[in-house]
Amino acid sequence: METKKMPREMTGAELKSMLKSSIDFKSLGGMKSPELTLPTEKKQWWRDAKIGMFVHWGLYSILGRGEWVRFNEKIPDEEYTRLAEQFTGKKCDMDEWTQLAVDMGAKYMVMVARHHDGFSLWDSPGSYQGFTTANTGAHRDFIKEYTEACRRKNLRVGIYYSNMDWRFPGYFDPKGKPESAQAMKRQAYNQVEELMSRYGKVDILWYDGSWLNHSGSDTTAAWLWEPVALNKMARQYNPELLINPRSGWEGDFYCDEGSHEISGKIIPVPWEKDMCLCSGTSWGWMADDPVSDLDWLIRMLADVITRDGNLLLNVAPDGQGAIPEKVKTRVRELGSWVRENAESIYGTRGGPVEPVDKVYGTTFRDNRIYLHIQDRNAFAGLTVPLTEYTVTGCTYRGQKVDYTQDAQGLRVRLPEGIKGEPDTIIRLETGRPVQIAEDAEIYFTGK
Repeated sequence: METKKMPREMTGAELKSMLKSSIDFKSLGGMKSPELTLPTEKKQWWRDAKIGMFVHWGLYSILGRGEWVRFNEKIPDEEYTRLAEQFTGKKCDMDEWTQLAVDMGAKYMVMVARHHDGFSLWDSPGSYQGFTTANTGAHRDFIKEYTEACRRKNLRVGIYYSNMDWRFPGYFDPKGKPESAQAMKRQAYNQVEELMSRYGKVDILWYDGSWLNHSGSDTTAAWLWEPVALNKMARQYNPELLINPRSGWEGDFYCDEGSHEISGKIIPVPWEKDMCLCSGTSWGWMADDPVSDLDWLIRMLADVITRDGNLLLNVAPDGQGAIPEKVKTRVRELGSWVRENAESIYGTRGGPVEPVDKVYGTTFRDNRIYLHIQDRNAFAGLTVPLTEYTVTGCTYRGQKVDYTQDAQGLRVRLPEGIKGEPDTIIRLETGRPVQIAEDAEIYFTGK
């Protein structure tokens, strides 16, 4: 009988050293459960999708000072709870939201169903004290509206859920107040089951907030949540559900959160860059939050896909569900660029050539390789170490481009007159299909 090869254990520090990368994966060292891990082919749609739209919207959006406002400003429970009557969602149009995702070029969405403040955006019988949009000012089930709107637009459905809840004293002292901690856990199990069982096929379960008392990590709190049992329950309803690593189980893909730039080599495991369209000061809406520069967003997308990742880009509606005009404008501008360059994005993989930070990277599909060039001056005269595949054609926007290839690699003479492009894309035809490398068998210990 053949012995199953076990994943090699690697520390987070070793990963950074090996790849010389700026990535910072969350929740390394999660519990192992081979029976939960999806096979590669079940993740293929997600790897092909490349772009998703994240939506952070909740009671905190009324105040517009970030999703942590209740905790940071120590707002009394009674005062914060009263805000729920103002949260009517009168300007929330899920068809508009999902159309904006389509306009962005997203193939999937992830919407916050409940953040750390405990306010649930659906009709949740399992909610502690019935703290939901169905029972307060809106009298609506926004998750039902969201999932149905996604399907009308052929978007894959992702749901964000925070296990933690600041309303439970047991969150802050789980060992000293075990009954409260267990009540919080029961709420999480009940609500995850509701979300997985009542809204049709869910494609992504995106956890957050499994750490305890704002210390440690999702992994160190796994003793309370028992994430393997939790996720087995979720998979009963959605057998092909993709799950991130933030529950304390190692997950199906890794997450790098925040607006820091990406550098280093191709990442040998499925991963996602999670960041805000605006400044990143807050995931939730803030009135004067500046929108990121379009060219910077394009370069970020190129940096992610050439390192074989996905980009999940967050937008934040205001307290009544309106997405700011400046955000919609930037989303559509980004989407216009994505549509123009779709061939080099969707359904591709990062490689086969390792990126050179801030200069170029590559994506490929079948017998085509796409050079994504960010700094044309730095690229001019470089030899791209492409020796394994013979280039048979080289074009820029359909026009032939001069090139030479020898034992050292490929040299491309860029057309004159290219101006102002944040990502100049050169298409290379190869004599045979580029091979897709298998995902590395690695277990990140988190040390």
